[in-house]
Amino acid sequence: MNPNSNLTQQEPRREKVFFKTFGCRTNIYDTELMKSYVKDYDIVSDENEADIVVVNSCTVTNSADSGARSYINGIKKRGARVILTGCGAVSKGKELFNKSAVFGVIGASKKEDINALLKSQDPFFELGNLKSIDKNIVTNYENHTKAFIKIQEGCDFACSYCIIPAVRGKARSMDEEAILKEAKILAYNGYNELVLTGTNIGSYGKDTGSSLGRLLGQLGKIGGIKRIRLGSIEPSQIDESFREILKESWLERHLHIALQHTSEAMLRIMRRRNQAFRDLELFLELSQMGFALGTDYIVGHPGESEEIWSEALDNFKKFPLTHLHCFAYSPRTGTHSADMKMDVSGDVAKARLKVLKQIVAENNFKFRQEYAKKGGSLNVLVEQLNGEFYEGFDQFYNKVKIKTDKQILKEWAVIDKFEVKSEGDYAQI
Repeated sequence: MNPNSNLTQQEPRREKVFFKTFGCRTNIYDTELMKSYVKDYDIVSDENEADIVVVNSCTVTNSADSGARSYINGIKKRGARVILTGCGAVSKGKELFNKSAVFGVIGASKKEDINALLKSQDPFFELGNLKSIDKNIVTNYENHTKAFIKIQEGCDFACSYCIIPAVRGKARSMDEEAILKEAKILAYNGYNELVLTGTNIGSYGKDTGSSLGRLLGQLGKIGGIKRIRLGSIEPSQIDESFREILKESWLERHLHIALQHTSEAMLRIMRRRNQAFRDLELFLELSQMGFALGTDYIVGHPGESEEIWSEALDNFKKFPLTHLHCFAYSPRTGTHSADMKMDVSGDVAKARLKVLKQIVAENNFKFRQEYAKKGGSLNVLVEQLNGEFYEGFDQFYNKVKIKTDKQILKEWAVIDKFEVKSEGDYAQI
């Protein structure tokens, strides 16, 4: 008898990897793409089980940097290896690597090498370049009811305050056929709400002879897709091809158009391409078509004097804004604005921020009240069960809370009767 016959050879233990994503929808996409490249590790949903934590970072503001840094410090104390990727890999990667705060750094063009890089026994810094285009596609989104498609990378704008072009590179479009193929697979896999994302999606097609409007027209023809949402676009990027699809039923009735400011003088200081009064004409036109409208806005930028702020606030009140992503300026090293004198105090910036948020909150409440009075229906993709309410977003990107005895998670709900409250809309079905 073989003395070893009762012994079984154990497989070597596979290490476990957890992905932590900070920031924008583009980072959500990039995380799922990196997961598709991981072959020799078990991907876990609990960071406490992980031997390795991949941090997909954001660096758009100082608070984004500090949030990622704080998270990394907590993971390090637990003993896991930390790998940094995302925008922060470019802006802060070398600093964190030299301090041994992270075990490795992976740049955008090195995402496809992640499986091999995770095997490294020695610390590594692989930043790569800022010219790459993703080759793989994402066909599944764990824990998401909607799917994200990255249609481009990088930005050619040169806004004085923004570090993103320096960490994402020049604008470059994904292959249109590859995007359409990805959308068809996602639709087949049951994702009938798509979110188009990228660094500056309105620049899509400028380098390939296409356009965002043309791409949307092709995506809208794909069977199974009920709604297409968009990331942020610039006022100057709403061209004729985009206007042609504004009445399509599959296009969300919410557009996020980046203003950044409503003072003409401030826009010039910020080196923005948009013009305040042309922006107002555009927003009023889109509002008349029934769109809910959101924007990005920066307060407290150097040069925002009381006079400029007063002009900006007067103009801001004229915009039919229903959604707002607003933050106080924070200098980013290497940008033009970072060399300007900080002449707006933090307290003043916070006060201005509060004023704008209150205006838009009131606008949003009024928008929902008026829509309800007209007898309009809400088309909601139910994303989660939170306590006694199912929650999802309607076509205007407003949250809806639904009470029901039915199982409606990840289903579409058409709501004809709902109660409008300041914090959201409520329905019972």
